[in-house]
Amino acid sequence: MTTPGSTPTPAPQPQESSAPPNSYSLVLPPGWARIPLRYGTEGAVQRILDRSFDGMPRDEVFTYRRDLESGLRRRIREAREANGLDLYLPVELMHGMSVPASFLVSETRTPESGDDLDPAELALFLAASEAGREVVELDGSTAVRTERTAPADPARGIEFPSRRVDYQVPVPQDSRRWLTIAFSTVGAQDADGELSLLLVDLFDAVMTTLRWSTR
Repeated sequence: MTTPGSTPTPAPQPQESSAPPNSYSLVLPPGWARIPLRYGTEGAVQRILDRSFDGMPRDEVFTYRRDLESGLRRRIREAREANGLDLYLPVELMHGMSVPASFLVSETRTPESGDDLDPAELALFLAASEAGREVVELDGSTAVRTERTAPADPARGIEFPSRRVDYQVPVPQDSRRWLTIAFSTVGAQDADGELSLLLVDLFDAVMTTLRWSTR
């Protein structure tokens, strides 16, 4: 605001923070939940169990609740062994059936070197190094998307092939840190079937909502 004859004072311009983000967010489809793997895991598990059996007498659903909790804890244990940060999975039925999919977010670091590679250049290199990889943009970052079919692995209890999609996303303003978001349709029986492809489309839509933040 100025007075007559005065020289307008330029409004201060917001300065961009040079600090790399320390958090991210995703918009999940209805019926999906996030389980943090480092802090707050127990509370998330209990909320999922309470949500799944809301309004039902505990004594009548005890066995189902116990089985669901056992399955959740097994998934959590496997996700932690893979150095995961967050596990995302469906906790409600879709059209009366369970959704055979989940995805895991983990953090990786590139080795230290005298000359840090530019993340965009590294993404282009990774995309060109293997079939099924492509460069995509997520919230201003150049990322790598990989899609493949993984064979069954009975030794690990995986009875059917699975369709898998991974995103490798560099953390802005930190050339050594990357997020890997790994999606799988394990249990869908037909890795190339309509259901698997629909779930891949759903996951790709979720990834377009990725946003970085500094808290």
